[in-house]
Amino acid sequence: MWEYTDKVLEHSRNPRNVGEIENADGVGEVGSLACGDALKLTFKLGPDGRIADVRFKTFGCTSAIASSSALTEMIKGLTLEEASRITNRDIADYLGGLPEQKMHCSVMGQEALEVAIQNYRTGRKGEKKILEGKVVCKCFGVTETEIERVVRDNSLVTAEQVTNYCKAGGGCGNCIPEIEQIIARVQQEKKEAAAKAKGRRLTVLEKIHLIEETIQREIRPMLQKDGGDLDLIDVDGSRVIISFRGMCAHCNVAQFTMKDVVEAKLREFVSEDIVVEEKKP
Repeated sequence: MWEYTDKVLEHSRNPRNVGEIENADGVGEVGSLACGDALKLTFKLGPDGRIADVRFKTFGCTSAIASSSALTEMIKGLTLEEASRITNRDIADYLGGLPEQKMHCSVMGQEALEVAIQNYRTGRKGEKKILEGKVVCKCFGVTETEIERVVRDNSLVTAEQVTNYCKAGGGCGNCIPEIEQIIARVQQEKKEAAAKAKGRRLTVLEKIHLIEETIQREIRPMLQKDGGDLDLIDVDGSRVIISFRGMCAHCNVAQFTMKDVVEAKLREFVSEDIVVEEKKP
């Protein structure tokens, strides 16, 4: 049984903007009934160029319904430029989080929106998502480009996570070695970028983003092996405030973990002057 937030359950039980707009300005279809999830998103622009109405139809689980419903609420009143900046992570955050095994539902929402906007801009309505790049996962038709994107955007570090976010590797499993190669390549590129970033002054946003990436790539997997985890609470100059979760929250050596693991990794990949502090619940 999945653990859903109250907001996920509320959007699933009482979804907003269900249906389809006739003569829509933008139409986006993604997924496949054969793969278990499908979504059709339609929108209509108002005289001011903003999204005046948006509707969705989906075949999927609780998370698919909730993600689609949330997305329609999020983009109403936005310009297409503003809407195009919404990521799958934004959708999940709007819902208070999704089980990691269901994150592919938020990715499907982001992709449907992108296809709908592209349909509007090209004038070719009703087209389904065009696959870009070499198909890596033949079971679910997921390309190398799509896998790279979810790995980069969500700082994924394992093939299992990739399956959770885009289903690649969730069928026969023959593509898992290639998925792992893609992850390794993206990680190496990020490490090289981080090394370059250490040689110059980072903006506040760049620093926060690099801290988040380092936590996801270098720190979180180590903690999760022992049933622990952490949340990034705040960044104030060189001070990074975290809160331990799971086993780490009750561990007698949490202070050593904070200094020898968390602080050490952040100093290695972000900045040598970082000091990590724990916020107790």
